[in-house]
Amino acid sequence: MADSRSVRIVTDPAVLAALAHPTRRRLMDALRTSEAGTVGTLAAQLGIAAGNISHHLKVLHEVALVIEAPELARDRRERWWRLVDSAVRWSSTEFDDGPATEAIVAAATSMGLDRQVELARRWLARDDRESPAARAAFSTDTWLTLTGDELDQVAQEVQQVFFRWRERTKARSGSGESEEPSGGPRTQVFLFARGFPAQP
Repeated sequence: MADSRSVRIVTDPAVLAALAHPTRRRLMDALRTSEAGTVGTLAAQLGIAAGNISHHLKVLHEVALVIEAPELARDRRERWWRLVDSAVRWSSTEFDDGPATEAIVAAATSMGLDRQVELARRWLARDDRESPAARAAFSTDTWLTLTGDELDQVAQEVQQVFFRWRERTKARSGSGESEEPSGGPRTQVFLFARGFPAQP
C-alpha cells in the first residue's frame, strides 16, 4: 500500500486526461475513503454499472493511478483495486503550452472544481443539521498578499494538516477502536481548500 503521505506530482498530460472525468474522480474518491474495492463493491457504493466501473478502472490503471491488491482477494476470480498514491497534484506550469495540453489542464481543473462544488451543494441541501459532525461543519476564507513561493508554502502547510488527520483516522481504524468517541459518532467528512490569485 502506498504511504498515506505520498503525493503524486502529475506532469504527464495522459495522466491528467484520465483524471478529467467525473466518474473516475468519484472512483478515486471512493478508493480514497475505503482504501480498496472490487468492481462489485465500487459499483454498489457509487450506483454505477459494473461494466462502467471496470472500464474506468482500466483507464486509471493504464496511467498507474490505481493498482491491483491481490492480497485482499479470497479466490482467483476476485480482483481488488487500490490507489497508488494518497493524493495527486499538478500545476499548469508543469505542462507544455500546446493547445491540446492546455485543454486537458483546463478540463481537469474545471472538473475538480465542479466535484468540490457538487459535494458542497449536496451538503447544503441535506436535512441533517443536528449530528455533531453537522454542527462542526465550517467554511472559511481570507485574503492575503503573497509571492508564488509563499502561496506554495501555504498549500504545503494545509496539505500537512490534511495528512496528519488522515494518519489519525488510519491509526484508529487499525487499532480496532470500539468505544464511541466523546464528541459523538464519527462520520465521513470532505475537506477542500483552494488558493489562487484573485481580486475582490
